[in-house]
Amino acid sequence: MPEQRNIPVITIDGPAGSGKGTISQQIASQLGWNLLDSGALYRLVALAANRKGVDLDAGEKLKAIAEQLDVSFVPVSGSMVEIKLEDNDVTQAIRTEECGNAASKVAAIHTVRVTLLERQRKFLQDPGLVADGRDMGTVVFPDARVKIYLTASAEIRAERRLNQLKQQGINANLPGLIRDIEERDARDSNRKDAPLVPAEDAIIIDTGTLSIEEVVNTVMEAVRKVY
Repeated sequence: MPEQRNIPVITIDGPAGSGKGTISQQIASQLGWNLLDSGALYRLVALAANRKGVDLDAGEKLKAIAEQLDVSFVPVSGSMVEIKLEDNDVTQAIRTEECGNAASKVAAIHTVRVTLLERQRKFLQDPGLVADGRDMGTVVFPDARVKIYLTASAEIRAERRLNQLKQQGINANLPGLIRDIEERDARDSNRKDAPLVPAEDAIIIDTGTLSIEEVVNTVMEAVRKVY
């Protein structure tokens, strides 16, 4: 556990589109700490399964993929990271809506979660770690001294995603994105293993009406009180 190893860790959890990826990157960059994008691991398992023709309900095959996952996170500039699967750049490929929904299904499989648990904990290295995910503060690093839970309405999160897709030249419609987000929220919150819920001692921040800078400042204020 993090406090036993005397390496500081900050967990930032929340549903899709709550801003945890952006906030985690900025916090890690400001502190000069390591970053764990746990959602990327599940997306990578989903992408690898798709490329190998493995169904998303094939538990044992997905477990094998998780065990053998050949992935690397390569810093490129500032807080940006290039993600490689078997030496192929998949940074953009794992960020599609299709891959995100597939990852949510993969994350509900017990054997995959168990397989990835220790792998996630190995990211805890000096000088510290910012862990971004859905169960970082409840399961992976339950002893973290700073736990953040970001949230926002499904409508606001869908609007953010729509804007991102438009910037990428991808057509999408807001009602469809809202429906997808609500379905994913239900799947993540109701799964048996490590459901998406705030840790009891988490600081809950509604990012719906806040700027990125305001959220970062709120998190950094919490960090300075502890570290």
